[in-house]
Amino acid sequence: MSWIVLVFSGVLEAVWAVSLGRSEGFTKLGPTVVFGVGLIASMAGLAFAMRELPTGTAYAVWVGIGASLTVVWGMVTGAEPVSVIRLLLVAGIVGCVIGLKLTE
Repeated sequence: MSWIVLVFSGVLEAVWAVSLGRSEGFTKLGPTVVFGVGLIASMAGLAFAMRELPTGTAYAVWVGIGASLTVVWGMVTGAEPVSVIRLLLVAGIVGCVIGLKLTE
């Protein structure tokens, strides 16, 4: 159960990161609210997962999922450039996250 919550929390990390960028310094209400709710839910899920998972592993997986999804979202929406090297680097992060799960 902790792993499922951790993965969902990693997804929420990407949600709040994208919302933070779209809030334009907390001047736009909608993205600011999504940021706040996403941040709280993401942190709560991480805290829940860390009750059973090692801190380093949980944090690395959480950040890896959030960072990967944030970059991919940026590439899909055209906010960030797409290149083979960027895709390979994101795949490397995902591979490391999977590796941490397999060695748990």
